[in-house]
Amino acid sequence: MIVSNKDFDLEKIADSGQSFRWSLQDDGQWRVIARDKVLYCKQLKWDEVELGCSEEEYADFWKNYFDMETDYEKIRNMIDPKDEFLKKSAGIGQGIRILRQDPWEMLITFLISQRKSIPAIKGCVEKLCALCGSLIGDTGLYAFPTPEQIVAKSEEELLSCGLGYRAKYIYETARKFASGEYSVENLKGLGDKELEAALMELFGVGIKVASCTMLFGFYRVDAFPIDVWMNRVLAEHYPEGFDFERYTPYNGIMQQYLFAYRKSLKN
Repeated sequence: MIVSNKDFDLEKIADSGQSFRWSLQDDGQWRVIARDKVLYCKQLKWDEVELGCSEEEYADFWKNYFDMETDYEKIRNMIDPKDEFLKKSAGIGQGIRILRQDPWEMLITFLISQRKSIPAIKGCVEKLCALCGSLIGDTGLYAFPTPEQIVAKSEEELLSCGLGYRAKYIYETARKFASGEYSVENLKGLGDKELEAALMELFGVGIKVASCTMLFGFYRVDAFPIDVWMNRVLAEHYPEGFDFERYTPYNGIMQQYLFAYRKSLKN
């Protein structure tokens, strides 16, 4: 099926650092693995995307996953007309959507992401899925493992996935979720500040991992992850402070636009 939307750019979404299970295939299609589903999709035109699923599958899962009911043009129209940098960033980032992903998967993948390159993160994630996850039909691909599937392995086995010191973080986090001490459902019920605090109580979770998990896993679109690149953006272009109050509750979407622009500079 074909989806027409001027705010739906597969390459920009894939390059935005939201998910580590998107893979560009030799035929130009993107392979997307989400939960226990696999989708192949292709950009036909700047405002048209072909999705390799039925309309029923789209309605049941992928429409929500791609956040298709959110009006990103309306959000961009919130930008201060005097803020030329953010306006330019939004133009470069147009097409990015905040994916509605599994919070558990986002927590673990962003724990893995610490001090690793994107290719290295993707490699670790796929190894972890192959080691612990369940096969998705006859695709030869694996779903992201549950907490119970991870704790069924030893820390030594997790180390075989190239996780290094992060293996301990992941094992301890999985143990807390598998035991019921933590649960995604309980976390979903918390306000933003409470959710951030609860995530940061987990072993190995700092503010960056917590913010990314909130934005990309819990769809808390006011979360504003800050890394070395965003620190540079804020220092260079907003020395007197970014107007977070103006863009509430969409600061996370503004962050994605700013990140896209900074990344486009490649230095």
